[in-house]
Amino acid sequence: MRILVADDEKSLADVVSKRLKKEGYAVDTVYDGSSALDYLVATDYDLALLDVMMPGLDGFQVLKKYRGEGGISPVIFLTARDALSDRVSGLDSGADDYIVKPFSFDELLARIRSVLRRAGKKSISSVLKVDDLTLDSASGIVKRGERVIELSQKEYALLKYMMTNEGMILSRDMLLSHVWDYSYEGQSNMVDVYIRYLRKKIDQGEEKELIHTYRGRGYMIGGPDES
Repeated sequence: MRILVADDEKSLADVVSKRLKKEGYAVDTVYDGSSALDYLVATDYDLALLDVMMPGLDGFQVLKKYRGEGGISPVIFLTARDALSDRVSGLDSGADDYIVKPFSFDELLARIRSVLRRAGKKSISSVLKVDDLTLDSASGIVKRGERVIELSQKEYALLKYMMTNEGMILSRDMLLSHVWDYSYEGQSNMVDVYIRYLRKKIDQGEEKELIHTYRGRGYMIGGPDES
């Protein structure tokens, strides 16, 4: 899952981004409204966190322009403006939630899960399950049957996104755009490399393979193999 964080308070934006990455999200971070709008228009984000008081364009203006151009990604405002009129304006402008600073990170995660749930994203479920493979997003524990599987942060993020989209063929471009962020400057075959890592940890030694390759199309978890 890929999230945009936009806040001109750089220290807060960086802390939120770092914590979200630890939770397995891919995160892009910007510090002004104009950049936030550019990123939103250019990328299919699963969710955006917008400050209201930003230079260039404020959060309300960003969201109004984004929605006006047909943008549909869920948006949560994070702001120190706690007046009722501000909350009403934020929600009326097309926001999905409005959180007043200061806030706890646990509350932010809960609000993100709630918004994604309303948007139809299965990844907010506490436990994802494909056959005998389980991923507990609360504890971060992944198991195949009773076997605990140790994953790197990126392996975990890739697996979580695939399990969220169980039964769907996911192209390399889709996986790159939702699991990696704009800071990634690695090789174009990185998706294939990480799929091999996951296969080795999840399917090796098991009677049933869960990760399948669809030549020229991408990868699927939980569906029949056409390779």
